[in-house]
Formats: sequence, C-alpha cells, structure tokens
Amino acid sequence: MGRIGSQLLKGTTPLLVLSVLRDGELYGYEIAQRIRERSGGSFAPSEGSLYPALHALEAEGALSATWREGDKGPRRRYYRLTNSGGALLAEHEAQWSSFALSVARTVGGEAGR
Repeated sequence: MGRIGSQLLKGTTPLLVLSVLRDGELYGYEIAQRIRERSGGSFAPSEGSLYPALHALEAEGALSATWREGDKGPRRRYYRLTNSGGALLAEHEAQWSSFALSVARTVGGEAGR
C-alpha cells in the first residue's frame, strides 16, 4: 500500500500519536518512526503535522512532556500519555471504528449491515 494522502493523515495524527504513546514515552522523531513502522510506511507524518499535534495534545492535557539530554546530540522533548490522554485515546478509537465502518459500508455498498 502506498502513502496515505496528507489530508487523511492530518485528521488521524492525534489518534496515531496517542496510540504509539500508549506503549511508553517517546520523543518526536521516535513517534514519527513508530507510526511509519506500524503503518508499513503508509503513514509518514512530517514535522509540520506531528509537532502541532503534539503541542495541541499537550495543551489539552492528554500528554505531558519533559526535556532530557540526548545520549548523542541535543536535548530531546519526551512525551508521555496522561490519564486524560488514555481516556481521549479510547474516545478517538471508538470514533475511528465507527467512522471506518461507515466508510466501508458506503464504499462497499453495504448500507444497513
């Protein structure tokens, strides 16, 4: 499967970010890399979409972040899911499941199933 269009990715970036952070704390590049890996390369969030999503999720209280010295190189900002972030992830997952089912029904012509 090829890369997904940027407009589709934009709407799903918060869900993808929360999903990969469920497994533990990561910094920005690691988050993008984990999303790419898990999607088989279909999702490749750019800095221009990833960092605004991280900042918005942090402002909402869904993520907490701390700066740390890097092993090799500059300091890195590590992001961690908060309790409210876990609840937001569950909400996003439910919304995504409903949306994906509705799209599949529409595209497949299976209305009412």
